[in-house]
Amino acid sequence: MDVQDTIVAAATPAGRSALAVVRIDGPLAYELSAKGLGRSAPLPERRAAAAVWRDLRGEPVDQVVAVRWAAGRSFTGGDTLELTCHGNPLLVRRIVEDLLARGARMAEPGEFTRRAYLAGRMDLTQAEGVADLIHANGERALEAARRLLAGELGRLVAAWSERLLSTLATLEAHIDFPEEDLPAEDPRGPAAALAALASELSEYARTARHDAALRGGLRVAVVGAPNAGKSSLLNALTGAARALVSPEAGTTRDWIEAPVGGLPLAVTAVDTAGLREGGGAVERAGMERSLEQAESAHFLLLVVDASAPPPSLPPRLTTALRPGRCLIVANKSDLPQHPALPSFMPNAPRVKACLLDSRDGERLRAALAAALVDADLAPGADELVVSVRHADALRRAAGALEDARSLLNAPARTELAAERCREALDALGEIVGRIDNERMLDKLFASFCIGK
Repeated sequence: MDVQDTIVAAATPAGRSALAVVRIDGPLAYELSAKGLGRSAPLPERRAAAAVWRDLRGEPVDQVVAVRWAAGRSFTGGDTLELTCHGNPLLVRRIVEDLLARGARMAEPGEFTRRAYLAGRMDLTQAEGVADLIHANGERALEAARRLLAGELGRLVAAWSERLLSTLATLEAHIDFPEEDLPAEDPRGPAAALAALASELSEYARTARHDAALRGGLRVAVVGAPNAGKSSLLNALTGAARALVSPEAGTTRDWIEAPVGGLPLAVTAVDTAGLREGGGAVERAGMERSLEQAESAHFLLLVVDASAPPPSLPPRLTTALRPGRCLIVANKSDLPQHPALPSFMPNAPRVKACLLDSRDGERLRAALAAALVDADLAPGADELVVSVRHADALRRAAGALEDARSLLNAPARTELAAERCREALDALGEIVGRIDNERMLDKLFASFCIGK
């Protein structure tokens, strides 16, 4: 992956659209584009110019709009040109193939963003924010990606590094200049500073528990007895008649899933077969699948008929309804409440509903969103979530700082403590990319889109 190569790729998804963008970056970008556009002089910088793109034979390919950015002022830091053409995949392919024939090569996944990182246009966390922004599938994931791209984590790492360098300077002064007129060495101050920093790093590392939910979303199983209103709840959450609703018991024989919109992160609701004793072979098979879905889901919505005696639940479902992982939806709340309902799972949070009323959907989605945050399955709105990679580096840094703090409490171990502090600095540097690790960069940018 040579930064001196001129690379080209479509920066918009494959398929038909009104417009498409072809991105060219590298030292030959202007020369190749000038030939394709039939210009003898370079395009004006950062000004759109309309022209006809012609291939090597001089045949017109498409009318395009071209914009150039000079080195030092482009996204990548190098000479860059973007061509906007009509969104027919055949036209995009012909323009890309023509540029390849003129001397460019096909960009690898994430190569444009990697060039921006290598040119110092962004740190590694911001580069990851680019990919996260593209792939985010919920508002909370979008916000987390925006914060990464804005450099919030990078600024935190810089502040942590400065604090650590200040403490390290104090330690090394006593190591390097023991005969100088310095105050007597007192390890308590540096040890307290290292302990406080280690605690802060560990706290941020713990936010990675939400990383999988932001990236992949959560599965919420809707469970309960037959005719409790499970299918009605699925329809209310999704805002569509996704599941068949009938007063006949055992209507749902298999699980049905659908995405729930209007939540801060991606959630898939799974409607399951009603759980009861007896039933035919097909219904029993459906109940077995319901229990499997309940056991594998991140969260459970237990629908109960508020006007009827509390249901008798199978032991496997009772086990899956563990504390902090379920919300009781008391349906048919327009009817008189059964006197035994308050004593049924009294410690589980619950929400009243009348699923015949289509207006309940928004209120139920809000209740589900709040329950997921309370269950610590989703991050709060103001919480900065780090990735698994970031968390690994933060934990290693925190561990090194804890080791350094312990060494300071032992006599004549200042030099060893300083070495552990330097290891912590290296771990923090990995987060923003100050430590050059080619294999790590290859793996990270391989997950990006081609053309980004």
